[in-house]
Amino acid sequence: MAILEPGEATGAVETRGRNGGSGGGGGGSFFDGRGVKLAFGAVSALGLLAASRMRGRALSDKAASVPPVAEKRPTKVLVGKVEGQNRGANPMDPPKELMDDYFWMRDDDRKAPEVIAHLRRENAYCEYQTRHLKPLSKALYKDLLSHVKETEDSVPYPYGDYWYYSRTIKGKSYRIYCRAKSEEEVGSANEEILLDMNKEAKGKKHCDLGGLSPSPDHQILAYSLDETGFETYNAKFFDTRTGRAIPEKLPELTGRLVWGKDNESVFYAVHDEAHRPYKLYWHRMGTDFSEDKLLHEESNEEYWMGFGKSLSGRFIMCESGTAEATEIRILDLETAQFGDEMTLVHARTDGLRYSLDHCGDKFYIVTNADGAKNQKLMSAPVEDPRRENWTDVIPYDPDVNIEDTTAFANHLIVEGREGGFTAIWLLDQSGAEPSLKKIEGFPDAISSVGLGVNRVFDTNTVRVMYESMVTPPTTYDIDMQTQDMRLVHRKEVPNYDPELYHCERLEARGHDGVMIPMSMVYRKDVGFEAPRESRTPGPVYLSGYGSYGICNEPDFTPSFITLMDYGICCVVAHIRGGGEMGRPWYEDHGKYLQKKNTFYDFISCAEHLIAEKYTEPEQLGITGRSAGGLLMGAVLNMAPHLFKCCIAGVPFVDVVATMSDTSIPLTTGEFTEWGNVNEEKYFEYMLSYSPINNVTAQDYPSILVTAGLFDPRVAYWEPAKWVAHLRDKKTDDNLLLLKVDLSSGHFSASDRYKYIREKAFEFAYLVEQLGVSRL
Repeated sequence: MAILEPGEATGAVETRGRNGGSGGGGGGSFFDGRGVKLAFGAVSALGLLAASRMRGRALSDKAASVPPVAEKRPTKVLVGKVEGQNRGANPMDPPKELMDDYFWMRDDDRKAPEVIAHLRRENAYCEYQTRHLKPLSKALYKDLLSHVKETEDSVPYPYGDYWYYSRTIKGKSYRIYCRAKSEEEVGSANEEILLDMNKEAKGKKHCDLGGLSPSPDHQILAYSLDETGFETYNAKFFDTRTGRAIPEKLPELTGRLVWGKDNESVFYAVHDEAHRPYKLYWHRMGTDFSEDKLLHEESNEEYWMGFGKSLSGRFIMCESGTAEATEIRILDLETAQFGDEMTLVHARTDGLRYSLDHCGDKFYIVTNADGAKNQKLMSAPVEDPRRENWTDVIPYDPDVNIEDTTAFANHLIVEGREGGFTAIWLLDQSGAEPSLKKIEGFPDAISSVGLGVNRVFDTNTVRVMYESMVTPPTTYDIDMQTQDMRLVHRKEVPNYDPELYHCERLEARGHDGVMIPMSMVYRKDVGFEAPRESRTPGPVYLSGYGSYGICNEPDFTPSFITLMDYGICCVVAHIRGGGEMGRPWYEDHGKYLQKKNTFYDFISCAEHLIAEKYTEPEQLGITGRSAGGLLMGAVLNMAPHLFKCCIAGVPFVDVVATMSDTSIPLTTGEFTEWGNVNEEKYFEYMLSYSPINNVTAQDYPSILVTAGLFDPRVAYWEPAKWVAHLRDKKTDDNLLLLKVDLSSGHFSASDRYKYIREKAFEFAYLVEQLGVSRL
C-alpha cells in the first residue's frame, strides 16, 4: 500500500522531495486513472508572461533587450557546524566558508521589491528575445491542443454505491468531478456534480486540488485546495444531500484528507516550518480543531511523514521514513476510540524499509529485510505484527524488484519491476507453496503497466493501466480468479495514428562498462530506423532524471506527437540514480558518493546517440526538471560541447548551499539522498558536481531555465542564481533565458490551457534551436 501525499487528485508528477515520482492509489482520495496524469510529458513548463511590468510601468524594448546583470554582493555561507541550527550528526567544526555572490536573491517571503524587480527583468528579457517565436508558439499550441480531447469523461470506477469520474469541457480550464448511481447513468441527467474546479478557481491565478474524498456513507465530500502553488492546502467540506458547504474549519494542511470509519472522524497532517509533513491529527466533525487528537509527531527532521487508510477500511497507517529507514504506526478503526494512541509496528532501524497492507487476519509487508535489496514479500499476524513475527510469503528473488502491494478481500496484487520494466503479479496460493503469477498479455514489450483506481475491497476484479510510447493509456479489468482481461477504455487521442510511429530500446555503454538503457520513439518516415551506415543524423530530444530511485517510464506522452511531427526523435535515458534496473541501480550506483554516475550515464547516452548517427551535437537538445535539472546543470558543466540546447525546468542547482541550510524546505529529509554536505565525508564530493559551484569560463549551449516563485521544493532563487553565474562566466553568445512564473510553484500552471501554452513556448524555443520544421 502506497502512502502518498498531495498531487494524487490533480496528477502532479511529484509526491515528495525534489523528485519526479508519480501519484497513485491509496486511501481516501479521489482519482482519475492513475490520477489525472500531466498531459504533456515529464518536463514542466512555466508561462510566457505578458509584457513584463515593474512598478506599474512597462519596460521599454531597449531595456528589455539587455540581459539582466545581477549585482554581486558577496555573502559568506557556512557549511558545517552553525550554532542554533540542526546541521546533522557530525557537522564540520570549524565550518567551511564559501562565498555566494547572489545570496541576496533569496527571499523566503517572496515579496522583496528588488528581487521581484530582478525576476521581472528576466521575464522581460526572455519575452523580448523570443518575441519572434510568437507565431510559431501559437502554431505549436494549436498542434498540441489538436491531440487533446477537450471534452472528455475519465474512466468511471465503482466506489460504494456510486460510480465516480471527472470531466473536462472544451474551453474550461479545470476538471469537474462527478458521480452517478450506476455505470449506465454516467454522463446522464441523473449524475451528481460534486465539485466544479472552474468555479473554485474563478478569480484565482492558481488553484490546485490536493485531495478529494467522499465520506464512508458518501454523503459528505472533503477536499483541499492550494491557491498559491506553495503546496499548503485549505480543507473544505460539502454536504452532497443539501448541496451546501459545511462550515468546518481545519488548519492549513498537507493536502490529504482521510475519513475514519464514519462521518465523524477525519484525519489530516500539517507541515512544520521547513514545509515537512510532521504531525498527524484525528479530527471530530463539528468540533474546534484545537480539540483534535495528535496521533503522531515526527520530531526527527530527517524523516518524512505520510498516512493513509487500508483498502479494507480497517486501519489508518502512519509512515515515517527516509530513503533508508521506515517506521509505521497503525490505528485499528474497528476498536479505536477518540483519544486512543497508535500502535507501533516496528521501530525505525537504520537500513530497514517496510510497507504495510491489510487483508483479513494478516498484514502483507514489502521489505528489504534480511538483505533483500530488491525487496521481498512477507506477512505478519494482525494481532501482533512486530518484526519477530514477520515470515516470508515467497522466497526472495533478486531479479524481481517488489515495490508495492494492493490487498483485496481474497487476493493480493504485487507491483514491481523485472528486466527494467514494470510488472504486476497475482499472489497464487493454489499450490503447495505460494508463488507470484505474472499478469501478461499486454501488446508492447517497451511499455509501462500499473494499477488503476481500485476502491472496492471485496471484489475479484482488479483495474490495471497500461501504456507505451506509442499506445495511449489503456484501462483493463482483470478477473483475479481466471486472469481473463477485459478492455475497458483506451484514451482517445485525436489526430494520432500509432502506425506512423515506432518505439524501441537502446543501450549505451557507460564510463565504467555498465550498459545504460534508453527508450526512444520517432516517426517511421524520418529515417531513424535506417541502418547505422545509411543513417543521416537528425534532431533528438533527450530527457533524463536519475534520482530518488524514481523511474522514467516509457509512457505515452502526447506532446511527443508534436515533436515527432517536426521530425524530432524523443529519447528517455534510464540512468543510474533512478530505479529502472532495481534498487541497486539507485542505492549502490546512483546516490551519495556514487552520484556522478548519474551524470556520466547521461553523457554516455548522448555520446552513443551521436556515435550511432542518430544525431549530432548541433541537433541534440536535452531536458530535465527538478532533480533532473541538477542533471542538466551538471552535464552542461561537464560536456557542453555535446548539446545544442537545454531546457532546465525548476532546476535543483545550488546543491551545496541548499543542502547545508536546514531552514530550507526538504533539506534535512534529503540527507539520505545526496548526503549531508555539512559532513566532511560528503562536502568535497558534492561541491565537485553542484552546478552553480562548477560554472566555468567556457562555451555553453543555448539554455532556457524555468522557475516558479512559490515553489517549495526548488526555491526560485536557485535557477535565478544559476543564470546569474552563467551570464557572468560563459564565453559564448548563445541564448540564456530565465522565465519565472510569478503565480505558481513547482508544478507550473494549474490551468490546463495555460499549461499547454507554456509547453508550446518551450517547444517553439526547441524547434528554433534545432532548426526543424513540421513534416
